[in-house]
Amino acid sequence: MSEQHFDTIVVGIGAMGSAACYHLARRGQRVLGLERFDIPHSQGSSHGVNRIIRLAYYEDPSYVPLLRRAYALWRELEQGFGEQLLHITGSIDASEGDSWLFEQSRLSCDLHGLPYEVLTSAQLRERFPAYHLPEGHLALLQPEGGFVASERAIVAHVLGAIEAGAEIHAREAVTGWELTADGVRVETTRGEYKASKLVLSAGAWMGDLTPGLDSLLVRERQVLGWFQPTKPALYDPIRFPVFNLAHGDDRYYGFPVFGVPGFKFGQYHHRGEVIDPDTMNREPEPEDEALLREAAGRYFPDGVGPTMSLKACIFTNSPDEHFLLDLLPADDRVVVASPCSGHGYKFASVIGEIAADLAISGETAHDIGLFRLDRFEVMRSE
Repeated sequence: MSEQHFDTIVVGIGAMGSAACYHLARRGQRVLGLERFDIPHSQGSSHGVNRIIRLAYYEDPSYVPLLRRAYALWRELEQGFGEQLLHITGSIDASEGDSWLFEQSRLSCDLHGLPYEVLTSAQLRERFPAYHLPEGHLALLQPEGGFVASERAIVAHVLGAIEAGAEIHAREAVTGWELTADGVRVETTRGEYKASKLVLSAGAWMGDLTPGLDSLLVRERQVLGWFQPTKPALYDPIRFPVFNLAHGDDRYYGFPVFGVPGFKFGQYHHRGEVIDPDTMNREPEPEDEALLREAAGRYFPDGVGPTMSLKACIFTNSPDEHFLLDLLPADDRVVVASPCSGHGYKFASVIGEIAADLAISGETAHDIGLFRLDRFEVMRSE
């Protein structure tokens, strides 16, 4: 087995890792990307056609500047790729009028000057007839929301990285890594490589690679359903904004028909199944389908005709459900760029830029204070 030297090695070429390779290579870095599965693959968190992108961000208003940069970078990527990746449908954030989801979405818009409308459930149904939300719900309509074609965007980032000189290996698992006097050494099933810097973006497998991090990761099995609408015209992207919906303690999300002949629907935290990513059940079960069909039918009764597809993926959650994006406290030669707690894909373009900043200079102009590892005691003690 030969040993080769790179400026930066990136481990995990999914959403974040592919973007990191792209930005590093375009800045002239000699980059190696290592992925244990195919590129793209269906074992992690980025498959299933598309992911929501939205500016009205109820998770925390401080995400909005990063989102604005992410939008710009997605548009830049699709221009170079020659294929549309960012699709604008508008976004709906809906809940009981005094619920945190609606109020926090409105707060993020007000703080950052984002345009929006507030609609009652009746007004929402009049505007978008597929929506049948309970009386008393309010919906915030933000016109710039939509979705990113997730698997195609990984392909775009990887091809752009290769064009800029990166070396990308699929089906090559990392078996270990260590710090050396002048950088890092990475061992894989096919060889051994050296680099000055290391970016770890392995999603659900981060705990296998990163000291101290495993105790911060909760990996959940998530299942998505695609259902053939009985009134297809109502679920076309021009008539159906992407949505986040809270009702009581439950939270749902969904998309118009795109890529698969069905309306896409999911429930956050699904059945609450904490899993090992190497042994999880990847085959959707009747219980998964029944849960999704029952919930979707309550709010979108014209959307749940025959089931078109069911897919399992993984949410990897941090304790506060904010990202882990930082230099490793033990050594500034190692960048941690995941997990993203089920809402991170939309940021992949800008997280790739930030990971490149951190790998090259150890700092970034972007505000990542919310994502620093030292907010957790276990990482301060490493």
